[in-house]
Amino acid sequence: MLVWCIKRQIALANAKNLILGLTCFSSQLTRSAGMSSMAEKKDVDKDKPITRVLFCGPHFPASQIYTREYLEKYPFIQVDDVPLKQVPDHIGNYDLCVSKNMLFDSNVLSRAKQLKLIMQFGVGLEGIDIDAATKHGIKVARIPGDATGNAASCAEMAIYLTLGLLRKQNEMQISVQQKMLGEPIGETLLGKTVFIMGFGNIGIDLAKRLKPFDVKIIATKRSWPSNSEVLIPKGWHSEQALLIFNEKGSPFGEYCSRGSSRL
Repeated sequence: MLVWCIKRQIALANAKNLILGLTCFSSQLTRSAGMSSMAEKKDVDKDKPITRVLFCGPHFPASQIYTREYLEKYPFIQVDDVPLKQVPDHIGNYDLCVSKNMLFDSNVLSRAKQLKLIMQFGVGLEGIDIDAATKHGIKVARIPGDATGNAASCAEMAIYLTLGLLRKQNEMQISVQQKMLGEPIGETLLGKTVFIMGFGNIGIDLAKRLKPFDVKIIATKRSWPSNSEVLIPKGWHSEQALLIFNEKGSPFGEYCSRGSSRL
C-alpha cells in the first residue's frame, strides 16, 4: 500500500520528456469559450495550424506550469488546463491530452473527436480505457520512470515515509512541542522483512535503497522475464537475497526460497 500511494510522485524531469513530443502534433482546432485557464497566443502565423494540448485537473500543477512556460517560444502550440469535471465538455477541441487523475472511459473518449494522443504524466494508465481509446484511433503513452528519475524519486519517498512510520514521526513532533524527550519509542528497519508489491522500476530502485538497512525483501509482480537475474541488485549477500513471487503466490526463479509457496 505504501509503494502504491507514492507511485504518483512525479519528478519535474517528466515535464521535459513530455515536451519533447508536443511539437510532433499539429491540426487546426475550433476555439472553445469560457475557459479561464486558456492563454491567448499572440504573434501566431494564421496559416500555420495550432496544436491544442489539454492538462486535466489541478493536481501536479508543476506539469502544466512548466510546460506552458517552456512552450512560450512555440506559438503554434496552445496549452490549457481545466477542472476534471469540465474535461468531457472540452476534450473534443484538443489534439493531445495529459490525463493525470482524469478517468478516461468509453463515454469520455467518444467525445474526443480530434484527439490523437493521451499522455500520462508518469507511468500509471489504470484510469484509461486503452481498448476504447484504440477503437477511437487514439494512442496512449506514458513516461517511463527508469529514464526520467521518477522511479528514484518515488523510491526515496517510500524510504522517507517508511522511516517516518517506524519512528512515529507525528507523535514525535507532538512530544517535541511538549518538551518530552525519550518518547515515543520507535522502531528500526534493521532486521525487518519488506514486501514490495509491484517489482517494476520503482520497486527495483526501492530494493537498491533498502540494501544498507540490512533488511530481507519479498517482492512480487504480474510477470517476470526469463532472465530474472538482472532484477537483483548487485552486491547483495546471501542473507539479503530477494525472495520473489509470481502473481499466483508461487516462488519464481533461482533466487527463491524452497519454503511455503504462499505469502
